[in-house]
Amino acid sequence: MNKIYELHAEMCKVFSNPTRLEILNLLRDKEMSVTELIQKTNLSQANISQHLAIMKYKGIVTSRRNGKNIHYKLTNPKIITAFDIIREVLSQRLKSIKNGG
Repeated sequence: MNKIYELHAEMCKVFSNPTRLEILNLLRDKEMSVTELIQKTNLSQANISQHLAIMKYKGIVTSRRNGKNIHYKLTNPKIITAFDIIREVLSQRLKSIKNGG
């Protein structure tokens, strides 16, 4: 099997979790600290950190320390392009279902 398919499947696994999708969306335009992500999601620090660790391990986000704070950002803005295309397809599908199609 081609290595690119394996990498693609692994990345899709990362995005199979709604919390990670929410974090991805929050990081779309800017770097954010763990504290900011906690405030935006109302999730625990342990929960946010667990998801960020998975995303960092898979190369989706990168981090930097600034004093006591750790800030995260996307490693590649094209991830958001893929995210947006998938959401658009799903939105169209939901509209079609809603309209009886």
